[in-house]
Amino acid sequence: MSDNEEAATDATDAQQGSLAYEQAHLAYTIIQSLLEHTRVTQDLIALMAQVLDEDTTKALTNTPYWLAYLDSRRAMERTRADIEKFAEIWTRLAEEESPPAR
Repeated sequence: MSDNEEAATDATDAQQGSLAYEQAHLAYTIIQSLLEHTRVTQDLIALMAQVLDEDTTKALTNTPYWLAYLDSRRAMERTRADIEKFAEIWTRLAEEESPPAR
């Protein structure tokens, strides 16, 4: 392989690595925003539940909307491990993209 071909391959690899890093960073940012929104929503639901009387609370928790909320919350808990794994991968990518300390 000539020096020019090797340099072109190195440049392509660097661009692909940078693109992977950018994509991972964007995905991580999106996930963080969704998680924050979920946390705020859960806080709001807890606050609203505190101000409802017992009859209203019972009526609310017997709706398909409440069941869907609980299903979604359980799914988010199962997803937590995947999110943590993704964060570890993103952190590793960030470390690989960082220039070595001199």
